Order: sequence, then C-alpha cells, then structure tokens
Amino acid sequence: MPTNTAAWLLAAQKPLEVKSALYPQPREGEIVVKNHAVAINPIDWGMQLFGTLLFPWITYPFILGGDLAGEVVEVGEGVTRFSVGDRVLALAAGTDKTRNSSAEGAFQQYTLVLAHMAAPIPPTMSYENACVLPLTLSTAACGLFHKDHLALHYPSATPQPTGKTLLIWGGSTSVGSNAIQLAVAAGYEVITTTSPRNFHYARKLGASQVFDYRQKDVVKDIIEAFKGKICAGALAIGEGSATACADIVHACNGNKCISLASPPVSLNALPSDLRPGLDLRLFPFLFRFVAANTTLQLKFRTKGIRAKSISDSTSLADTDYNKVCKLIYEDFLPQALAAGSYIAAPEPVVVGQGLDHIQAGLDAQRQGVSAQKVVVSL
Repeated sequence: MPTNTAAWLLAAQKPLEVKSALYPQPREGEIVVKNHAVAINPIDWGMQLFGTLLFPWITYPFILGGDLAGEVVEVGEGVTRFSVGDRVLALAAGTDKTRNSSAEGAFQQYTLVLAHMAAPIPPTMSYENACVLPLTLSTAACGLFHKDHLALHYPSATPQPTGKTLLIWGGSTSVGSNAIQLAVAAGYEVITTTSPRNFHYARKLGASQVFDYRQKDVVKDIIEAFKGKICAGALAIGEGSATACADIVHACNGNKCISLASPPVSLNALPSDLRPGLDLRLFPFLFRFVAANTTLQLKFRTKGIRAKSISDSTSLADTDYNKVCKLIYEDFLPQALAAGSYIAAPEPVVVGQGLDHIQAGLDAQRQGVSAQKVVVSL
C-alpha cells in the first residue's frame, strides 16, 4: 500500500504542517487520485483563519482543499467511467457536511474522490491547468443551472441560441471565467463586467459586451445595453455586485432572478488574527454582514427580485446540485475539453512544488490575484 502525506490544519489560525496521513480506500462510487497539482480557493484560507465559524462540523486535525488534478490509482465498486492510469480533474468534497472527511481533502498526495465529481482531461492538458476548474466550475454551474437559481438551459457541444442575455458581474474572477463559458455553451449571450485590463480576456471566453465595473455610470450603461434584449437573470460575483445586479435586472425585461456567488461583506474585513471562540472583534463584522444582508433583502423585495445564495445549494445533500455536477463532469466537460471548446480558466500561477508550498499558496491567494488562480504542483 502506498504511503500518504498531507498538509494538515492542526487548529484554526495555525500554519499548515506536512505530516503522514492514512492512504484512503475507495468505496462504491469512489476513486483514489494521486494528485499532481492542486489549486487554492478563498474558502481554503478562510477555513484556516476562521475555522469552525465557517464549518462548525469540522474537527481538527483536518485536510483542506477542493481543487485537484492527477492520476487515478484505484477505483471503487460500481465505477465504470474511470480506470487506473486515467488523468482526471476532480472536486474534493472533504469539507461538505455530508462527507466531513480528511481523506477527501485535496491537500495531500492521495485523495478519495466521488466519481461523479471527476472528469477526464485530455493528454495535452497539464495538471496545473486542469486543477483550476473544479470548485469554481461547480459554483458557476450551480448558479446557472440549478432549478432554485437561474435554471438556464443546459450546456452542450452544439448550443442553440436562446435569444436571451445573461448578466455576469465579475467576469474575470474564477467563477466568472467559467460562468461565461458555460452560459455561451448553453446558448446565451453574455454581458459582463471586469477591469479594463481584462476586457480582452472576457471576450475571449465568449462575452459579447464587457463593461468597467468601476465606472460611475456602469449600471446605467448596462441597462442601456439590455434594451431590446430579454434578460435571463444575473450571476453576482464580488462584494457590492448584488446591489448593482438588482438595479439592472429590475430595469430589464425578462427573468427577475439573481444567483449570489459572494457574501454581502468580504471575509477580508475580518481580523487575520481572530481568536477561536468568542472574540469581540467579530461583532463589528457580524453587524456589517447582517446590515448589508438586510438591506439587500429589502431591495430584492421592493424590486420584485428573487435571489438565492449559491452557498445554500452546494451541498451533496442537495439532489439538484448532484444532478448539475453529474451533468457537468460526466456529460459536458469531458467532450468540451477534448474538443478544445472549453478553456481551463483562469490561468494558473504556480507558486511552488510540493505540499510544503501550499501554505505559501494560501497566503498568495489571500493577497489577491486577477484573472489567475494560485496553483501548487505536487
């Protein structure tokens, strides 16, 4: 049996420590992947800093990480899509409440993965490029296709135009990069926002019009761009995006629905040295969070807008979320990657090689990146 090593989180606000870990054994519907590259998401450093405030069911020590790409080394009973030696990308589900398992964290050499959360990657695609996709791809797909969110038509290799236009606020983010491509593959025109330096990037992904989100009249300009179009709804990414999307969707003809990919207040507003348990510095953040959320809900109700947070639906206990993941990882993504019609976006920025570089990756991601995703090679 192979030996396994992991970057463990021993307690909240502690740096990761590389130590030995149990080698996982696959059960029915599972595979074991030998990881060759992992990507870093904001939730990873958020979990490190704020611990059980975000995931109260987690117990330490724990192995974080959701994005991975590597080689299948074992398949469990009933798995027919994969064989030993296959190159795959996958969403590791260790922090999901229904799984709650360090064996399913990405930040280790060998990870246990649900087969319906994995997809084969072409031989020409590097593991570093492939691993940028899973979490943000799944998040974007949930917001677009989940029946309780925008409920758009599913993507396909031969999309038929729907005659509708989708607003994606935050098109150069990791979630936005995938949302643009998925929406276009589903037959929708996409209007999005980025900074000016990422206009070309968003258009390359398929957006028809791109606006500078920092411009004073951007909401007015986007409303003007929607004239004569049928709005398919909006995907709001980033702090402040929900307010702008509400004003735009309210003024347009079509679906008065917003899928919320971000909380109303950024986690960056919390002190980095927040103490476990009761820390009085938490209360100003909670007040801002509640106030911002209350203001948003009143705005939505006043304008007749239906809005739902994606985080409320990305649980493996959610039947439609599993349906969407199966659609993406089994039916759409393998063919789209093989045909070269889907770009692994955003571009990876590799900060090191080996598990001992994952902490540096967490730190780099927290500092912020634009149209890139922090990756560690293994």
